[in-house]
Amino acid sequence: MYILGINAAFHDTAAALVKDGKIIAAAEEERFTHIKHGKRPVPFSTWELPFHAIDYCLKTAGITIKDVDRIAYSFDPEGVNEASVYEEDLLSGSDVLVQADVYNGWDTLFLNYIRKAPEQLRDGYPHHLQKRLAGAGSLTEKWEFVNHHVAHAASAFFPSPFTEAAVMTLDGRGEKATTGYFLGKDNSLVQLATVDMPHSLGMLYEKITTYLGFLHSSDEYKVMALASYGKPVYLEDFRSIIHVQENGRYTIDEFDPQQWWGPGRTKEDPFEQLHHDIAHSLQKALEETVLKLADWLYQETQAENLCMAGGVALNCVMNAVIRDKGPFKNVWVQPAAGDAGTALGAAQWLDVQLNAQNGARYTAPMDHVYWGPEYTDDEIEKFMIWAKMPYKRLYDVAKETAAILAEDKIIAWYQGRMEFGPRSLGSRSILASPIHPDMQARLNDIKDREDFRPVAPVVLEEDAPDWFEHADVSPFMLFVYPVKDEKADQIPAVRHTDGTARVQTINAQQHPLYYKLISEFKKLTGVPVLVNTSFNTRGEPIVCSPRDAIECFWTSPFDALIINSFILEK
Repeated sequence: MYILGINAAFHDTAAALVKDGKIIAAAEEERFTHIKHGKRPVPFSTWELPFHAIDYCLKTAGITIKDVDRIAYSFDPEGVNEASVYEEDLLSGSDVLVQADVYNGWDTLFLNYIRKAPEQLRDGYPHHLQKRLAGAGSLTEKWEFVNHHVAHAASAFFPSPFTEAAVMTLDGRGEKATTGYFLGKDNSLVQLATVDMPHSLGMLYEKITTYLGFLHSSDEYKVMALASYGKPVYLEDFRSIIHVQENGRYTIDEFDPQQWWGPGRTKEDPFEQLHHDIAHSLQKALEETVLKLADWLYQETQAENLCMAGGVALNCVMNAVIRDKGPFKNVWVQPAAGDAGTALGAAQWLDVQLNAQNGARYTAPMDHVYWGPEYTDDEIEKFMIWAKMPYKRLYDVAKETAAILAEDKIIAWYQGRMEFGPRSLGSRSILASPIHPDMQARLNDIKDREDFRPVAPVVLEEDAPDWFEHADVSPFMLFVYPVKDEKADQIPAVRHTDGTARVQTINAQQHPLYYKLISEFKKLTGVPVLVNTSFNTRGEPIVCSPRDAIECFWTSPFDALIINSFILEK
């Protein structure tokens, strides 16, 4: 049975296809349209379905939309409380919850677009995608609206390595819930409690993201990075408005940051110590709060394992605090923890409800993220010949590429199936040597990123404990680990100002060529670590197609592009 999962309600629009408990394909719409996050999360954009991602999923399975048995959409419009509506100030872009007896015009449009999604998929697809999307007929009987936080929870538990786990979901908002607690066991997932709007840790972080001059629902990770340069000067301010109760609930008082700290920073303003300290204080308040929530969930479930999803779960510093200071023995975070992952979660939820039997676990663990498009050597070479690209074929890709990296050159690396989720993990990556401290600045310059942004390491799984304190298997770059003092001088480019690094571990089964490349680099330098950052430039999504990769390469100061078996150099 083919089940198609769709996320389109807010942002990070995506599609996923599962069949009989197995993931077939998953991708975000932004990779095909070049629109970051697919679209902005405003009510009048909800009609925009991830048509290109859906088309890719169907193509991978060799089917058309008519062959899909069921469709799961990760938002249930009937689950919205009609007395509590989201009102967006379309000028400021900030979201607030208002109490009202009826929906205003924007909210009616928002919900109607969602309710009409089956018709939009049937008739609204782009003309050039008609091969796989035309002739669907009525989709209403195939359609299932899945609660947003249930989809998040399903994406966290069903692909996890655990047969039993507590599950915590944290994001901006769903229908009503902003935080969810669940208990998963084998093929069941039971909701224990929720925290509902207007109380939202995700929206609190968004609010401060906007105040600090960043784009909310997009740049929260920049605030996390900025936090390392500050001190907890304003932690008591945040503590005064966040109230954690004994039953896992919390409330957040309404406040105006400008009344506390003065006018907010605009995009072009310089960063001052005030901004560093606000970011640091917010980050610490988030960590403290979520740690209390994790303690309650452990007391409630007595589970050894914790699974997490929701956009807040992409905060790798917070995740490390839960790992190190929380009550759970093991913590697993969905690599596509943001809203994109709800496409997969909705599909898996519906698949399990319809097809799983009592007994053995129905779904398989998600031990890698390579669920996106790939291209053959023949396809890539044909394009380069057509485009009159100067290229050469490599005879030992890993060995020859490692030699280039050992010369302190920066390469774009394009291999195999694209990653699902916001992290580049060795298929669409920019790679470099971590040995010289100026590499961070060089990469930030190439990508036109803020100077305070760190770059992350990838390390051979078996070598990780020798280079990072208490390092464990971490294939999705969702936790930070301290760099060992005795190794710090050998990999200064990946050591953040707080002494940590956001680590990706890799083994030969997950991505054989990527693993071999780092092994060859280790032979040349003695260092089993590379810098790995996403293959894109500022404001652009991660590259998807060979054309994307080559255009990015020729318009950026990389030294070489390694694309399948070929090399392009400048």
